[in-house]
Amino acid sequence: MAEKMETVLRRLEEEEGTPFYLLDLDKLGSRVDDLKSWMGGGIGLCFAIKSNPFLAAHLARITDRLEVCSFGEYKICRTEGIAPEKLLISGVLKKEKELEEILEECGGRCRYTVESPAQYEILARWSREHSCHLSIYPRLTSGNQFGMDQETVKKICLAAKEEPCLEISGIHFFSGTQKSRTKKLLGEVEKLDAFLQDLERETGKVPELEFGTGMAFSYFQDQKPVGREFMEEVCGAIRSMQWSGHVTIEMGRAIAASCGCYVTKASDIKESDGRAYCIVDGGIHQLHYDGQIRGMYHPFLKVLPAEGDFREPSGKTWTICGSLCTVNDVLVAEQELGELSLGDLLVFENAGAYSMLEGMALFLSHEIPGIAVYSREKGARWLRRSQESWPMNCCRAEKESLALDKSDHA
Repeated sequence: MAEKMETVLRRLEEEEGTPFYLLDLDKLGSRVDDLKSWMGGGIGLCFAIKSNPFLAAHLARITDRLEVCSFGEYKICRTEGIAPEKLLISGVLKKEKELEEILEECGGRCRYTVESPAQYEILARWSREHSCHLSIYPRLTSGNQFGMDQETVKKICLAAKEEPCLEISGIHFFSGTQKSRTKKLLGEVEKLDAFLQDLERETGKVPELEFGTGMAFSYFQDQKPVGREFMEEVCGAIRSMQWSGHVTIEMGRAIAASCGCYVTKASDIKESDGRAYCIVDGGIHQLHYDGQIRGMYHPFLKVLPAEGDFREPSGKTWTICGSLCTVNDVLVAEQELGELSLGDLLVFENAGAYSMLEGMALFLSHEIPGIAVYSREKGARWLRRSQESWPMNCCRAEKESLALDKSDHA
């Protein structure tokens, strides 16, 4: 029998203390199933691992591919044993030395985006020198620093036709992030349709479109959920395209956010000028909701008392602040939570994307939280234990560490 979530959280807190993150793989699987259902058949799903690299190995098994945006993310995937065939090597900057290492290890087993003419030249030269077939995806810009304009994309596609070992496998296009309305997206689909048809007339077949829709995730209680209606409308427009290639939709936040929670502890309680404050042992350096401004918006938050089950948050209002020495460290302002006591666990939901990566992890040299993963089948286990961050901010600690390393090798 699966453990109650209250039991799981208390056991993790006893083992490691707070704060920590918990990723629920069962929720993650259900979310992927929902997205695939809303998308309908014939459209692929790609996970952008920048939103949560700790989920990469699991999602490699249940999505079509992973988008990798840095050399570090590539090393994570290889360390996790993820097959190169699952990887789309992306990112606005590809350092030549790093890209060549990827090419040496994986060659044509990966797919490669092309962000600039310079990136194209590296890939073309390497394919020529090694007589190795490469699949490339020139990236069409959406009006920012990512990718290239239409004319440059056409020039690269024409140049690739002259290369014996390069194949234009598709076009990559990223619309933006946190999009909750479809109007602009539908207009982009129409423009992409016209561009892809034009591109095929001038350069030959373009088999695929890798499309980052930027589907939003609703973090706060007063926001309208973004889900089935949004995805069905966008995918309906995709199916109506005159261009007849395959489409893979790329997502990060929309896949990962709902599977994670951030757990921190009520560590001090006080009242000041009629306002009730709860100070927790975490803070905004560890919890990030896109769009949150000094706790103005109310996230989905549960209270787990020292004994008993989750308590419905109602009644007394609290301002929840973290442990940083900045007035900006407000996780929640004036949210109804009922009575709070020292030692209560505050469980912030929808923290499965970006929170553990975007926060100011090294600010004030607080600990870096542990990360656990849970499933009904295997229970909970630690992916990463909590770590002290102060040695990374201390020159003397670094020197002592180097000295110890040298003595070990003496």
